Amino acid sequence: MPERAHYQVVIIGSGIAGLSAAVYAARGDHAPLVIEGGEPGGQLTLTTDVENYPGFPEGISGPELIQNMKQQATRFGAELSHGVVDHLDADGRPFTIELSSGEQITADAVIAASGASARTLGVPGEEELMGFGLSTCATCDGAFFRDEEIMVVGGGDAAMEEAVFLTKFASTVYIVHRREEFRAEQIWIDRVMDRVDAGEIELILNTEVTELHGTDDAGLEAVTLVSHPEGHPTAKLDDPATETERFDVGAVFYAIGHIPNTDYLSDTGVQTDDEGYLITAGGRGGGQTATGVAGLFGAGDVVDHHYQQAATAGGMGVQAALDVDAYLQDVEAESERAPAPADD
Repeated sequence: MPERAHYQVVIIGSGIAGLSAAVYAARGDHAPLVIEGGEPGGQLTLTTDVENYPGFPEGISGPELIQNMKQQATRFGAELSHGVVDHLDADGRPFTIELSSGEQITADAVIAASGASARTLGVPGEEELMGFGLSTCATCDGAFFRDEEIMVVGGGDAAMEEAVFLTKFASTVYIVHRREEFRAEQIWIDRVMDRVDAGEIELILNTEVTELHGTDDAGLEAVTLVSHPEGHPTAKLDDPATETERFDVGAVFYAIGHIPNTDYLSDTGVQTDDEGYLITAGGRGGGQTATGVAGLFGAGDVVDHHYQQAATAGGMGVQAALDVDAYLQDVEAESERAPAPADD
């Protein structure tokens, strides 16, 4: 890629949203560049089997689905490039995109599809068992663990919602939380307590997971738990009141939040919510994926902090590409209407 190359459309991120946008932008004759980012393919590459993406009745692996979408996008003229965006300069037009390699790219329009990274605990066994009994998406992977004992880690709305959802499949759902009180809304706590009364959910409070045990072949088999009667036990490992145990479990789901990947947009003036997710126009007409910065659009989990599903991300990527096409047409029309400079 030549230094300071120019593209009509640059898509930042190569997950479902970015690649869906790439297919449509390429078919719209914009020859987009897709910058793959630090996690090429996004979170879906951590999912061994995807059974809820439309069109695959027998399911498909996450990496295979991403690879198929890459081939589809490049078939229509999209270009993929390894790289990580450090900074987006939106002060002038075209946009200037600075990569961590030092390269610069300019673009008439940009789709931010950089996703959100699930928070993890950073404990031993985590990296090896992600996708092999450890997951960050109950609706994606819960059905794989039917009749298993399942553990949910977290204490907010997401943890409560995932725990209730997983009771459809699990023999027992255990909620592990590092404090005594939950941070979730009362309605979710009430729903969980109803399931506790029914014997479907058990609470393990003032407790944290410190290690995951298992193998790729056998999957996750157990976790190490530490507990302290006053909570936050990992901060009190030397306290005699802290207890450690190995706990057998068939699957673990983290529900401790996501971090939207929006740092590179910090100087653009784009609006984000309190958690850092991009705020887009929304509504019912065209331009729903537009941000407050003209020519900058958002799609997928970098915008959506609620659904966070592959299918919804793909749909939003399509919307962003269509919005970009309309934006570029408007820019071209304005340019044609602009008066010619005076002849001195």
